[in-house]
Amino acid sequence: MAMQCRRRAVWRWLLQQQSRSSSSSVVDVQQQQQEQVLVKGNGYSRFALLNRPSALNAINTSMIFQAARLHQLYKNWEDNHDIGFVMLKGSSPRAFAAGGDIVALYRFIKHGNLEACKQFFRTIYSFIYLIATYLKPHVALLNGITMGGGAGISIPGTFRVATDKTVFATPEVLIGFHPDAVASFYLSRLPGHLGEYLALTGEKLNGVEMVACGLATHYSLLAKLPLIEEQLGKLVTDDPSVIEATLEQYGDLVHPDSSSVLQRLEIVDKCFCHDTVEEIVDAVEVVASETKDAWCISTLNRLKEASPLSLKVSLRSIREGRFQTLDQCLLREYRMTLQAISKQISGDFCEGVRARVVDKDMAPKWDPPTLEKVSQDMVDQYFLPLTEFEPDLELPTKSREAFL
Repeated sequence: MAMQCRRRAVWRWLLQQQSRSSSSSVVDVQQQQQEQVLVKGNGYSRFALLNRPSALNAINTSMIFQAARLHQLYKNWEDNHDIGFVMLKGSSPRAFAAGGDIVALYRFIKHGNLEACKQFFRTIYSFIYLIATYLKPHVALLNGITMGGGAGISIPGTFRVATDKTVFATPEVLIGFHPDAVASFYLSRLPGHLGEYLALTGEKLNGVEMVACGLATHYSLLAKLPLIEEQLGKLVTDDPSVIEATLEQYGDLVHPDSSSVLQRLEIVDKCFCHDTVEEIVDAVEVVASETKDAWCISTLNRLKEASPLSLKVSLRSIREGRFQTLDQCLLREYRMTLQAISKQISGDFCEGVRARVVDKDMAPKWDPPTLEKVSQDMVDQYFLPLTEFEPDLELPTKSREAFL
């Protein structure tokens, strides 16, 4: 009898400890949610601030963090009749958002936790679709690094303000991945074959170039951003034209300089119009050898640094995206992403992250190692429908139609 009493006492103590631990975990999660996405209320508008400055505001892989919190905040704000428009920016002066947290994804894959990766991509892609279908004006202040998922959660919105410190890129091919987060939609709609160039080289654009090619809607010097935020915070409106007038009031008129890729669109179109990556590389090699131009040589080197498989997959993705709606692009990109993280075709994504971000030896061993060894079947597999046991990305297309 005494023994049974002692056992019951031990069980009660264990249950109490477990309850306390669980409660503490919930509190910690809620606190981290609030810390990683800060909120400012300015009367008739709301301001969300991505707040992971040590990670350049990279979007966290955990379902419970930024993507899910942003999605819930935006839904609440959309349903609130007292809120006219929404703004988004990064809390760090160095970055708006540097994309997804690829190191965390790499670790999940290494430990066999593919479900966590899938959940992250489902959450961030769903939030991107919410931005693209948002019923209220959306203003993204793209100061600093704006790459990958960072571009995905801003470019589909109403207004994108670039600055003299903005750096845009879709460098996924350099880590054995493909431009995702609806990149195949917006890159494919850039002038000429600029989208193919950006997707296959991962090269950067500055704020001036973003406005010139249409990725951003406005340009302003960084020093004016506090004034823009202040003036936007005073507005009592849900009229996009009123918001646009305010942005234009503090905008700066500039033009791409002579070194910009936008001054070389004729060469870009000549080289990147071809049907295959091999033909594109050959065309760049010919121009580089004929002109000895430093830009052409740099472009050629970038193409040779990238994963051969990623180059072929990404070119096809951009070409298909040109004739697809935004939701179709997201659905296809999700299927492609699951192929990339599953490692059933190639382990290039993990190898690319290892080489460039984890070990930083900058010497990835791509598989396959050359363009010639990338078969058509390997590329085709990225674009196949998922099996009956793997659910597709679910988007509310019947109730929310993208404006783009």
